[in-house]
Amino acid sequence: MAKTTTKSAKKPAAKAATKTAAKAATKPAIKAAKASAKPAKKAAAKPAAKVSEKSTRNAAKSTKKAGLKLSMLKPSVNNMSVRVFARAAGLDHFETDVWGVTRSPEFMGRNPAHLTPMIEDKGLPRGVLWESCAIMQYLANKHGLEKFYPKAPAKRAMIDSAMFYLIGTLYPYVARATYPALNFPQYAGEVGHSDAHPDRKSEAQKAAAAAIAEPLEVFHSFFRNGKPFIGGKNPSIADIRLAATLEFLAVIDYALPGWAKDYMAAMEKKLGKAYAEPASDVRGYIAYVRSQAKA
Repeated sequence: MAKTTTKSAKKPAAKAATKTAAKAATKPAIKAAKASAKPAKKAAAKPAAKVSEKSTRNAAKSTKKAGLKLSMLKPSVNNMSVRVFARAAGLDHFETDVWGVTRSPEFMGRNPAHLTPMIEDKGLPRGVLWESCAIMQYLANKHGLEKFYPKAPAKRAMIDSAMFYLIGTLYPYVARATYPALNFPQYAGEVGHSDAHPDRKSEAQKAAAAAIAEPLEVFHSFFRNGKPFIGGKNPSIADIRLAATLEFLAVIDYALPGWAKDYMAAMEKKLGKAYAEPASDVRGYIAYVRSQAKA
C-alpha cells in the first residue's frame, strides 16, 4: 500500500506543494530542536555517565551476591569434587573455607550434620545442601549440564550407579586405608577409632588397602568399558568423584594400576585448571602430612 500511494501522488502541483510545506516546517523545527538539544546534552552528559557507572557497579555487586556460596575444606577429596565441578561447569560461585568452624552454633544451625562441602541456594527447600554427589546432581539438573550428567535414563543410571558404588564400597576402603595417615578421625565403630593395639589398627589399615583393588577394577572394566571416562568422551560427575577419591591414595604410596594413572592424567588434561587448582590443595596437604611423618 505504501508504494502504491507514493506512485499515485507524482504530479507537479503536488511536488511543489510538498517541497514548500516541507521547507517551511523543517527550518523552525530544526532550530527548535537544536536549541533544546544543546543545553540538554550539556546538562545530561555528566549525570548520565555517573548513573551508568553506578548502575554497572550495582550490577557487579548484584552478580557477586547472586553467586553460589560453597562452604568447603581444602584438604578433602569430597570437597575437591564439588570445587572441580563448579569450575569445570563455569558456575558463578565463591568459596568459603570453614576449617575449624563446622561445629559452631552458626554453622550447625544451617547444617546440623556439620558436613562439607555445603552449598547455599535459595531454590533449595532448606536453603542448603551437603554431600558432594547430591550437590553435583542438583547443580547439573538446575543448569541443564547434560555434558556432566546426561538426562537419558539409561546413561544417567550408569552415572548414578558408579557414584553410589564409589561412596558405598570404594570410598570406605579408601577412608580406612588413608585416614590414619592423613590424621583424619576414623568413623565410630572402626578399628582405627577404637582402643585396639596399634598392630591391630595397622592390620585393619592394610586389609582395607588390599581391598581397594577389586572395586577399582570394576570401574575400569565395567563402568569405563574401554571408554576414556565413565561419561564416555567427556568426564561426568562420577568421573570427577572417582578421580578426586584416587588422589588420597598417594598418602599411603598405593600402587595404582597403569590405567588408573593414565585416567587421572587424562582427567587433569581434559579439565585443566578446573581440576588442577583444587587438586593442588589436596596434594599440598598430603605432602605436608608426609613431611611431618618423616620428621
